[in-house]
This record gives sequence, C-alpha cells and structure tokens, in this order.
Amino acid sequence: KPVPFEEYDNLYKQFNPVKFDAAEWVGLMKEAGMKYLVFVSKHHDGFVMWDTETTDYNIMSTPYAKDVLMDLSKECEKQGILFGTYYSICDWRHPDYPVEHNNPQRREDPNMGNYVKYMKAQIKELVENYHTKILWFDGEWEEPWTHDMGMDLYKYVMSLDDEILINNRVDKGRQGMEGISLSDKFAGDFATPEQQVGRFDLLTPWESCITICRQWAWKPDDKMKSKEECLHTLIRTVGGDGNLLFNVGPMPDGSIEERQADRLREMGAWLQKYGTSIYATNGGPIPPQEWGVITSAINKIYLHVLEPVKEITLSEVPGEINSIHSMNDGSEISYNLDGKDIRIILPRIKKDIVDYIVEISLK
Repeated sequence: KPVPFEEYDNLYKQFNPVKFDAAEWVGLMKEAGMKYLVFVSKHHDGFVMWDTETTDYNIMSTPYAKDVLMDLSKECEKQGILFGTYYSICDWRHPDYPVEHNNPQRREDPNMGNYVKYMKAQIKELVENYHTKILWFDGEWEEPWTHDMGMDLYKYVMSLDDEILINNRVDKGRQGMEGISLSDKFAGDFATPEQQVGRFDLLTPWESCITICRQWAWKPDDKMKSKEECLHTLIRTVGGDGNLLFNVGPMPDGSIEERQADRLREMGAWLQKYGTSIYATNGGPIPPQEWGVITSAINKIYLHVLEPVKEITLSEVPGEINSIHSMNDGSEISYNLDGKDIRIILPRIKKDIVDYIVEISLK
C-alpha cells in the first residue's frame, strides 16, 4: 500500500537510528571479506544523508542530527575499506526537477539547469568533503535526464577527482537490468547488472548489484538467501570477470539485522579459506560452464565446481601443468592429457561442499 506523499515527506522528523555504529558496520564488512562500501547518500526521494549546505532536507534536521556519511568515510579510511556513495540523479521532491513520483504530469515550472547546479554542488561536497572514491549514480532512466547531461556530469566529476570510479548510470546507455552500455559513446567506467549475475565479459568492467534478501531496504521477515546462494552469486560473478556489490539494508534503528550479519560472517569465513581463488583473479579464460565457473591468476587456474559432475575436459590450457589438486582437502586430483586437451577425473564430492575448487598450477 503506497504511503501518501505528505506522510512520507515528514517521516524524517521521526528518523533516529540510535544504534548506528560506523566502526561496527565497517568491521562487519571486513569480516565478510568486502573490500569497498557504497552507501546511499541520496535516493529518489531527495532526502540527503549528510550535513549538506544545499538543503535543509537532510539528516541534520532529524532527531538523530549526526552526519553518518562522515562517520562512515572516516571509518572506512581507518579500516582500509574503499569508500563510495550511491547518488540518485532524479529527485522527486526538488521543485526544479520536472517529475514527481507517481505523477504523470510534469511540474508546471521546472528548471533543469538550476537542478543540475544543485546536484553538482552536492556531488562536490561528496568528493571534496567526504572523499568518495566511487560515485554510483542511479535514476538516470527518467525522461528529464539526457545523454548530453550525462557526458557533462561525468566530465565534471572527473574534474574534481580524476581517479574516481563512476558507473554507467551517469549516462543513458544502460540496457535494462542487464546494465550493459553497448556503445562507448556513453559515459561510465563500469556496467551495472541489477539482481542478476552479469554475462561473461573480459573487455567491459562490470559489477552486479544484488540483495542479500529480496528487498533493497530492510523489511521484517524478508526472505534471506542461503549461504550457498550468496556464495554461488559471488563465485559466478567473479567467474564472469565481474565484481559483486552485495546489498544489505540496515534496520530503522541503524543496526544490521543479526541474521544478515551472521550470513556475512559465514561468507567471510569461507573467503578466509578460499579467497585466493577469488581475490585478484580474472574470470576465465574459459567461459562459465554447466558445472560452474573458472577464475585465474598468475600460473593458477581455479575450477569452481558448483554442480555435480564426474569429470571435466579443458582445451587450450595456457601453459604446462605442474600439478592439480583440491583446495578443499589438499588431495591430488588425477588427470589425463590428450594433445592439448586435459581430462580431469573428480572424486565423489560431498553434498555439503558449497564449492569444490580444483586448483591447477602451471609451470
């Protein structure tokens, strides 16, 4: 059931996430094996989650009245996590933005030029005051935003910090939820598949954004994905040569729901054991197969066996094999050479193994 506009617009007067703890959040991310954070600084409703000089519709006007974005920025720097911010281009509350949510009629007297100035002033704060290193735009799909505006905004952000990473939603090139910009005429450093693992692509940097439950925001009793689902999502993403932006929605009191925190810790524990097959690897060079995916590093190829299979045949392995063994238990795995083909005979894999990893060491 939709919340009436007037009611929603006043909810910030009750917002008081007293259990928010930046050190606890970032510490949990490190436990989960995450390397970077992207925090929602402004969503489509226009509410600003930092101490901005551009509008009073911000977190300092709430009962909480503390700058959570600054706390997170400082804590990420302290704990060695790359800090990024999500920012919605559309703003259904701002009087100069032409479109209101659920209102097919445009505002009578919008001024997109003034709105872009307002938006650039906010982005300047994010880059210069909060040292964001990833700008994750969204909301570009609405009609008022144009390709020329996207190109201009990309250039503006790069003028503030030429090392910042900017997603393709700064412009109009995204192809639906697959999230790929099919032409290089559009701005953006990486593609953004949503709620799906991106397709195998060694040329275009991409990052799948996927939720730990079903909703983006926290919802009571939302169905949470199993440990296997979460890890398979990560593994299949990396095997396709992408990154995973894994969404967790905080509770209204500012804490992370304990069951979600436990799931993240489970993923982190798995990465402690098998992270060398994930971190600093590329997807492939062989595309994903019915049984799973492949990752690779210098002199290493990792076969992530996610579905039952008795043997695997590989062609054109780029190098002479030194050894093949299981990362799970260290045992050697038998194989046969047939010209350039390698036939790997797998042992019987226990059902409780989330990912049976075959490590091929090359000379």
